[in-house]
Amino acid sequence: MRLIRHCGELPPDLKGGVVALGNFDGVHKGHQAVICAARRIADQLGAPLVVMCFEPHPRSFFRPDQPPFRLTPFRVKARLVEALGADLMVAQHFDAAFANLTALEFIASILVCGLAARHVVVGYDYVFGKGRQGTGALLQKAANEGNFGFTAVPPEMAPDGDVYSSTRVREFLVGGQPAEAAKLLGHYWEVEGRVEHGDARGRTIGFPTANFALGEYQRPATGVYAVRAGVDLGVVTQWHDGVANFGRRPTFDKTDEVLEVHLLDANVDLYGKHLRVALVDYLRPEMKFSGLAALKAQIEDDVRAARALLAEHHFPDSPGPMVPLGDN
Repeated sequence: MRLIRHCGELPPDLKGGVVALGNFDGVHKGHQAVICAARRIADQLGAPLVVMCFEPHPRSFFRPDQPPFRLTPFRVKARLVEALGADLMVAQHFDAAFANLTALEFIASILVCGLAARHVVVGYDYVFGKGRQGTGALLQKAANEGNFGFTAVPPEMAPDGDVYSSTRVREFLVGGQPAEAAKLLGHYWEVEGRVEHGDARGRTIGFPTANFALGEYQRPATGVYAVRAGVDLGVVTQWHDGVANFGRRPTFDKTDEVLEVHLLDANVDLYGKHLRVALVDYLRPEMKFSGLAALKAQIEDDVRAARALLAEHHFPDSPGPMVPLGDN
């Protein structure tokens, strides 16, 4: 898959594609339905599949003071979109000038001139353009005028009867239910970052951890998780079972939020490396302990619980937990 930051940079061989439009934060099963519908149409037409999203996320642009909320920052989103068969991902830069494009200007300058779209695919509730005035009906009108073909994908319903949505995924994560979030996503929710130097306190009690801050990611419930941790080795990602704590480490009177990951049965120097962490399930809330001995005893319990839980799952060696889950 190729990546570009502006549709004006589109190479000639990727013009005339089938364009899936959306923010696709989370790339959940509803998003997957849109992209897969576009993939089928692209195959029928013999055209490239182009997935267009916006960076930074428009919500970050319009409400920069809001707490972090991203489910899939750019790097993670790109990996998921590529797995769905996209030939090109356009991460259109979203700034004041772009935000001021009217819906008609967006159609003319981006879809028709910039992308030379042969067919456009959106979700049933997609809106675009200044003031969110652009709708599927407007895209259908442009299609009727011969600008491109158009498909609006109907809502995908979760097993409980609700529509798949990024909002519901966030609610499950904040509620300490990553397994439920995974059912909506179709993959385990994953965070990643560069491993930072911490206090190295874990080494003194036999449980060394790799630490990193979550940055722009949505904050999940504080507490301890059974995880799969992937070490980026450049060409491949090496996956390990693990246990992780996300929180403020109240035992040591810390206030900053950090994800601390301990790999099970692996002695790997992770400092400076890029680490991917998929939350498989929630074990317990974060706690304050009377001292290192009590903390060590609890971690030993957490490790046993994580081993037992992870043993119930099958994780292929590659590409790790990004393999889509079943429907149940």
